Amino acid sequence: MTDRRQFIKATALATAASYSRILGANDRIRIGGIGTGGRCQYLLSLLNKGAGSQIVAICDVYQPHLQEASQKAAPEAREFTDYRKLLEQPDIDAVVIGAPDHWHIPMAIDAVRAGKDVYVEKPVTHRIEEGEPLLTAVADSKRVVQTGMQQRSWPHFQQAREIVASGGLGQVTFIRTYWYQNHLQGRAQRTPIDAAKLDWKMFLGSAPDQPFDPERFRNWRWFWDFGGGSLTDLFLHWVDVAHWAMSSDTPIDAQAMGGNYVIPEWQWPDTVSAAFHYPGNFLVNFDCSLMGYLEGGGLIFHGTKALMRLHRGGFAVYPEQPRYTELPDLKDVTQEVHSTHDGAIEHVQNFLDCIRSRNTPNAPVAVGVAAARAGHLGNQALRSGQTVQA
Repeated sequence: MTDRRQFIKATALATAASYSRILGANDRIRIGGIGTGGRCQYLLSLLNKGAGSQIVAICDVYQPHLQEASQKAAPEAREFTDYRKLLEQPDIDAVVIGAPDHWHIPMAIDAVRAGKDVYVEKPVTHRIEEGEPLLTAVADSKRVVQTGMQQRSWPHFQQAREIVASGGLGQVTFIRTYWYQNHLQGRAQRTPIDAAKLDWKMFLGSAPDQPFDPERFRNWRWFWDFGGGSLTDLFLHWVDVAHWAMSSDTPIDAQAMGGNYVIPEWQWPDTVSAAFHYPGNFLVNFDCSLMGYLEGGGLIFHGTKALMRLHRGGFAVYPEQPRYTELPDLKDVTQEVHSTHDGAIEHVQNFLDCIRSRNTPNAPVAVGVAAARAGHLGNQALRSGQTVQA
């Protein structure tokens, strides 16, 4: 903490100067990547395709991640193992934060105080109480912060949201969200973690001191010290869409149950079901299992006039039927839209555009904080076995 306070003091002067910072040659936006695992590498590859941006620095506590990021996305970038050293570089305009969840808040706050614009992956918080300090830091810094809720930039999600918000489905009272993935495949063929090339103490950060554990490093999302499982990962994408479409972003209460049925070494359940009650008279539920891919992920909006199935491949709207049926296949689709690309492309471009214009991005920090709050409430209910009030 002493080192962090010294770092903040050292970078405070840079913040004032950053308001008038001139971008690099030819209006280039110079970017640093922090936590260069698979997701960050993908985002950096998209930034490389964006007009007028350049990856100039990368940072990770695990040397193989740095090497891979350098080879794939940033062969000329400077390399760091301490993110604070990266933030001290005056020629960096913005950073992409893809580190584990428990690092998002300290890194994002340090970045905006150092005068950097920020793209931070979800969940932006690791605990509910972290939300307010982040909102304050961003407001005080006047920096652009885009959170990783890319559906808000995805054209067909924008179109679907308009249908729901305009009453096209009638009154929506129930939103089913779900995500199914297979985390059993490939476990036996995983590349070993080379502990000699990892700064384990730096990885731990604010987490309790503990011996190196390759499972916790590789699959940190499923251990409470570092992540919050599917409820602060997969669910956040869908609950954010529900918040957006329904103009209501704070649950009244949450219930959840789950179990470790096929992956007992994780702390977070591999199978879970959760439900959330919202102001405005609607419910959101979430079902997830991590042992099979079938059905994938998506949302189903149930309204009094119609039903909408929405996912990353598109959406379809079906009118309410005149009589009861038990047939699983829906017919008489009234509107159908297909998507063939990843909305992260538009989301990253929106971030770059807002760095130049200083406009509010599509998924500002308040959006990320609200989505994470729902996930944290679900985890509180899961761990306590009780209904949790917001």
